[in-house]
Amino acid sequence: MVLTLFPPSRNDPRIVLPRTLLRPPHRGDWQEWAELRALSRSFLVPWEPTWPDDALTRAAFRRRLARYAEDWSRDLGYSFFIIRRDDEAILGGITISNVRRGVSQSCSFGYWIGKPFARTGFMTEAVHGACSFAFDHLSLHRIEAATLPHNEASQGVLLRCGFEEEGLARRYLKINGRWQDHRLFALLREDFDPSLPPR
Repeated sequence: MVLTLFPPSRNDPRIVLPRTLLRPPHRGDWQEWAELRALSRSFLVPWEPTWPDDALTRAAFRRRLARYAEDWSRDLGYSFFIIRRDDEAILGGITISNVRRGVSQSCSFGYWIGKPFARTGFMTEAVHGACSFAFDHLSLHRIEAATLPHNEASQGVLLRCGFEEEGLARRYLKINGRWQDHRLFALLREDFDPSLPPR
């Protein structure tokens, strides 16, 4: 896989992959994003924090964008939408969060995909591209991710991208209103294969 970054800047990158494009969310994305999230709600709710009542409103989306911009400006996190290159449809999102500098040089990954696009390989490609961004453009050393124990699809994405399982964290995150155990995965810079094609 070849990753291309346009422009070569940390402010507004476009990560171009074979079938997808990763870019920061824009205000004009609200309607398409809200429609995809609404369509996929029952598919996504079991894997995410509880949705607030106004989760899909324009105001909530603008608050989300403001938080993304603040995190980006402070080097705390980087959020992207996953865009299909053929027709520029929004497929999902991926977030590089909890960026730690100093002796850690690490971050956490979180991601979601709309129900119509699940199990098509798009997410594996997007995670692999985001890994390249984290290692090559943010100069991080370690990427961490956590999945619910029964989320085999998400675990498959991580394993295909070279992550290794490191253990179980009890009641690690509050998902769908309950503190739940998570399987922990990580990928180190020296173990990442940038040419690894997603399967």
